[in-house]
Amino acid sequence: MNRLNIFLLIVVMGCALSVVNATNQQRQIFIQLQRAQSQEHQLQQDYAQLQYQQSALSRTSRIEQIATDSLKMQPVTTGRTQYLTLAPGASAAVDAPVPTSAPPQGGAPTPARRGGTR
Repeated sequence: MNRLNIFLLIVVMGCALSVVNATNQQRQIFIQLQRAQSQEHQLQQDYAQLQYQQSALSRTSRIEQIATDSLKMQPVTTGRTQYLTLAPGASAAVDAPVPTSAPPQGGAPTPARRGGTR
């Protein structure tokens, strides 16, 4: 009976040490989880701040202000618009493609504007 008691005592001590070890590991993992959640929260705040800054920097009024102040650009007015005409007998050489957003000369819609299938 004495040996059985010693064996059971060793088993109980082993189980107790196993429970202590498992509890310690659970605490360490919980601490890591809390740190990761804190870092996630900080990153979400930083991302929101960056989105706000990007929207503030890309505002049209800010871009216009920089264009007028730094680049000395001026808005287009009808009085300052210059139209170029070809000399009689000269052919028009087109270097750049015609944008699809501008209507063609005859006023007919372009294929991109028809809205149907191609």
